[in-house]
Amino acid sequence: MDYEPTIGLEIHAELKTRTKMFCSCKNDPDEKRPNTNVCPICMGHPGTLPTINSEAIRQIVRVGLALDCEISEHSKFDRKSYFYPDLPKGYQISQYDLPVCNAGMLVGVRLERIHMEEDAGKLMHASDDQHSLVDYNRAGLPLMELVTKPDITSSEQVGQFAKELQLILRYLGASDADMEKGQMRVEVNISIKKIGEKELGTKVEVKNINSMSAAMKAAEYEFKRQVEALEKGEKIIQETRGWDDTNNTTYSQRTKEGSADYRYFPEPDLPPMRFTPEHVETIRATLPELPSQRRVRFKLEYGLTDAQIEIFTVTKEFGDFFEEVASELGDPTLNILAANYIVTEQPSKISPENFAELIKKIANKELSSTAAKTVLDEMAVSGRDPDEIIKEKDLGQISDAGDLANAVDDVITANPKPVEQYKAGKVEVLKFLVGKVMAATKGKANPEVVMELLKQKLT
Repeated sequence: MDYEPTIGLEIHAELKTRTKMFCSCKNDPDEKRPNTNVCPICMGHPGTLPTINSEAIRQIVRVGLALDCEISEHSKFDRKSYFYPDLPKGYQISQYDLPVCNAGMLVGVRLERIHMEEDAGKLMHASDDQHSLVDYNRAGLPLMELVTKPDITSSEQVGQFAKELQLILRYLGASDADMEKGQMRVEVNISIKKIGEKELGTKVEVKNINSMSAAMKAAEYEFKRQVEALEKGEKIIQETRGWDDTNNTTYSQRTKEGSADYRYFPEPDLPPMRFTPEHVETIRATLPELPSQRRVRFKLEYGLTDAQIEIFTVTKEFGDFFEEVASELGDPTLNILAANYIVTEQPSKISPENFAELIKKIANKELSSTAAKTVLDEMAVSGRDPDEIIKEKDLGQISDAGDLANAVDDVITANPKPVEQYKAGKVEVLKFLVGKVMAATKGKANPEVVMELLKQKLT
C-alpha cells in the first residue's frame, strides 16, 4: 500500500446528572414515553432563560483531569446555529473558543479539547419513508465532546482509544457510555496521504456509529474507499458520511460545514465561568483510582497475569470482588488460584468470605476439582456456606492414605492385566488405575495420594 491513514476522533458522551444541562427536566435515558421530560426551556420557547448545571460542569472537569488536560481558568458558552428538526431552539448551546478542557493525552493519542454542550432530540423515521417523528426527551441532556489530534494511524488504535475512554468514564461515574443506547457516540475523521508525505489529505467525517467494532470497520472501509478513489484519479471532497451497519459501508450525507457556517457567538443568556486553581484541586481530590492505575497496582500488589488484570480492570466488579477475597484469604500464594476461579466461574451471589473459604479448601486438597465445581455451582445459586454444601452432598476429599488403602487394593486385584503392563514398564497405565480408584470413591479420593499409593504397592 502506497497510502497511510490519518485519523482523528470526535467522541460525544452523555453525562450522568439528575437533570438536563440548562433546565430542571429529568435526565433519564431509559424513559420510554416520548416527549415526557420536556419544558419550555429545553424546547426553546421565547422568553425562557437557561441556567448552567453545575454537576455537569464538575463532571467534565473530572474527565479532563483524568485525561491530563489543562482546565481553562476562563470558559464560556456559545451559540452554534444550525437548523435540524431535532434541535428545538434552532441553535445549540455549545462551546467554541474557550472550552472547559484543553490538551491532554490518552493511550498515546493527544487531545485537542473537551467541551460541554447540550444534546439534540432523537429522530425516528417511519417505515413508510413518508414522515419522521421527533422525541425531545434527549434534547438538552448534558453532552461532553472530546476531540483528538489526528494522531491515530490504524483501526486498531481507534478501538483501543474508544474502549479506554469508555472505561474511564465508567470508573469516574461520569457516564454509562453505552453506545447501543446512544450515550457514547464515536465520529471518525479520516484522511489519507502517500506514505512519507507531510501534507494531510482531505478530511472526511463518518457519523452514525453505534459500536466499537463499527468505528473500526468504518475507519477500514473509508481508508480503502479513499485509496480507490485517488487511484482512479478522483478527488476526495470534505464531507460528512454516514455509516451503514448492514452493508458495512459509508454513504454521503452532506458537505461538511465549517465554523463560519455555524455562526458562533457568545451565549448572551449564560454567564462566563471561572475555574480557580483551588477549585480545580478540590475536584481533583474526588478522582477515583483509574484503569491504568489499577493495572499497575494489581500487578505489583497481587502478581496476577496480564490476562487476569485486564479482566479485573475492564469488569470492575470482578476486580473489586477479587480484592475482597484476597483480603479474606490473607495468603498471597492463593491469589492466583482465587483469580483463576473468579475469572472462570464469575461468581454473583457468593460472598467474598464464602468464596475465600472455598479457595482455602481447594488449596488444602480438602476438595477435588470436580467437587469444587459442584460446590461453586450450588453457592452461585443459593449463596450458601461451602461447609454446608460439602456436608450435605458428602463431597469432602479423602486424602488420608490409610482411608484409601482398601480402595487401592481392590482396584489392583480387579485389574490384573493393567497391573502387569505397569510392572512391565508401561507407566501411562497408572492414570487408568487412578481413574478406577476415583470412580470407586465417587471422585472423593485425592488423586495425588492415590497415585503415590499405587506406585508404592506396585513396586
